[in-house]
Formats: sequence, structure tokens, C-alpha cells
Amino acid sequence: MRRPTGTTWRRLAVVAVSAVCVGYAPIAMTELWPYARPGAPAFGEWILAHVVSPRYVADALATRIGPYRHSLVPMIVHSVLGGVLMLLGPAQVLTAVRRRVRLHRALGVLFAVTVYASMAGAGLYLARTAPEDAFSGAAFWIVLATILVGTVTSVTFGVLSAVGGFPDLHQRWMLLCYGFLLTAPLLRFEWGGLPLLMPGLSMAEINQVATMHLGSVVAFGALIASRSLDRRRTVAGVSGSWAPVPVLALAHLAGAAALAWIARALLDHGTQGRRLLLAYLLPYAVTYAVTASRARRAGREGRLWAREEWRLHWVALCLAPVLSAGAAPLLERSLGLDGLTAPAAGAAIGCGMTAFAATLMVSVRVMYAREVLKRALPAPGSAGRLSAPVA
Repeated sequence: MRRPTGTTWRRLAVVAVSAVCVGYAPIAMTELWPYARPGAPAFGEWILAHVVSPRYVADALATRIGPYRHSLVPMIVHSVLGGVLMLLGPAQVLTAVRRRVRLHRALGVLFAVTVYASMAGAGLYLARTAPEDAFSGAAFWIVLATILVGTVTSVTFGVLSAVGGFPDLHQRWMLLCYGFLLTAPLLRFEWGGLPLLMPGLSMAEINQVATMHLGSVVAFGALIASRSLDRRRTVAGVSGSWAPVPVLALAHLAGAAALAWIARALLDHGTQGRRLLLAYLLPYAVTYAVTASRARRAGREGRLWAREEWRLHWVALCLAPVLSAGAAPLLERSLGLDGLTAPAAGAAIGCGMTAFAATLMVSVRVMYAREVLKRALPAPGSAGRLSAPVA
């Protein structure tokens, strides 16, 4: 029996993600119906009630009625258009694979406009809702705000990359944007699956666990997808590394110190703190192991561009706890958060933000390489002038 090839795994991944997106679209579109009309059917609530329990769903619904009521129209716009985006994502992948350029561009414009409109609805909800009134507390509000900014900025950079003639960067930014959008269906998976591992917790408590790693998981998934689609061994104009061994070493030292601080801050809060720390550390460890091994493997095989991109993300991953540890006291003072919520919120947004920064650094690396090549080429007509005989 032959082992699955890389192409087979990529196809399976595309099929799996597309199935999740298409399946989640009607759930997203109907999620707010019960808030507009009590008793209205909602596919997501029906599924959760059967997978976990009706009480589990009813308790969560009751806690969100108040905050959603004064922002119901923006939230309905956000959720319905979010369902549309779930359908547009697989369509964009299909048109890109089939090389249907005109259709891909037309759907891309529709996708970008829909992202902006959907995120505008979410932004109005966040602006009208105090952080402490958000579902499961202020940490979730902070995570939602961070994902919103990341989604809007990613799609903007994706559009600018396409217009500027950087298809590889366009692909990276759009994958990252869609990764941020996929936090919605993945969160629902955790609402349904984590109660089996952590029985007795409310949906609000499950939500706190899930938000500790969702941003980092989807950003890492976008990186895996980007690297699997980029088969280049080198990129013209790229030489050396912007993440040499000394930089990696310093990032590891700073990251280790920050991780120790985060662990101590969360462990000071008993069972809940230990639960949140575990939810943060396990995905972080897996991401670190895969990133480090891929960077080293690419170096051994002489795939210099792959090594450089993996290294830049490796440095960013090491620095994620540093950003989280620095953000915690700022969030605590500016928003009046307690000693558990502040480090939890900082940890929840750190990996996603530094992954975004690493993608930005990769983009700068590629654009700088193009400028290097432009400067190395002689100006039009200059060769002729230099070689002309002197009278």
C-alpha cells in the first residue's frame, strides 16, 4: 500500500476545510434568530443541545440576551455575512486551483467587500458592549477585537499585494485572513467537544479555554497552508537570513522568561488558572515543535526560502509570550481587569499577533528582494551608452 503523497494530503485538507466551511454557513446565518425571536430555530443550538445538553445551551443563551439586544441588527449582519464568507472561501480556492482568473478576481472583490461589511457589524457590537459584559468576560472581548483587526488588516494587505503584483504574498495574506475567520466554526467545535473532556463546565468556561489557543491555531494553519503551496527553493534577491542563530537564541531566552511569568501568573489562580495554562501550553508546544523541525529540515535539504520563512515564524513564536507578558499589565490597568483575566487575555492574543507580524516580515523580505533586483539591473539604454565608442 502506497503512502499518501504531499499532494494527497493537501487535497484532503482542502476537502476537510471546505466541508467545515459549507457545513458551518447555515449555522452562522441562523445563529442570531433566537435572539430576534425567542424560540426561533437555530441549527447550531440544536446540534449543541443534542451533543451536550439543552441546559448547557439554554444557560449560554440567557447570558447573551442582554448584550446582543442593543446590537442585534449589526450582529445579524455580521453573522449572515459570516456565513456567506464561509461559502466564498472554498469558491476562491477552487477558482485559484482551476486558474479561473477573472472569476477568482470577481469573487475576490466580493469576498473583500463582505469581510469589511461583516467586520463592521462586529465592530459596532464591540463598541456598544463593555468588555466585562461580553460572553465569558473581558478576555473574550479582547480576543474578538484582536481577531477583527487582524481579519480586516489581512484582507487589506491581501488586496494590496494582488494589486502590487505579489501573488505569493496575496496568497499568504488571504490564507491568514481566512484563518482568522475560521475561528468561528472551530470555536463551535470546541463548544461541542471540550465538554466531553471537561464535563460540568458551562459554555462560558469552555469558551475561556478555547480562546487561549484559537488565534494561534488558525495562524499556524495558515502558515502550513502557505508553505505547502510554495514549492520554491529560493527567491530571487533573497540572501542570508533575517533570523540568524543569535537572533533565534535571544528570542528563545526572552520567550522562556516570559513563559515562566505567564505560568506563574496563571498558576496563582487555582484550578481555573491551571486549566487555562494547559489550554495555552499544549498547542504552543505542538506549534513550536513543528515550526522548529520544519526550519531545520528545510536547511538540511537546501531549501533556503522555506528555511527563512520558517525561521521568521519561529522567532515570532518565541516572542509571542514576551508580547503576552507585556500586554497583561497594560490590559489590567487600562481596562481594570483582575489578576487572572489580564494574563489570560495577553496569552490568548500573543501568538496570533506575532504570527501576523511574521507574515508582515515575510512580505517585507520579498518586497525588499524585488527592490534589490531592480537596483542590480542596468537602466534601459545604459548598456548601450556605456559600450558606445568615445569619439
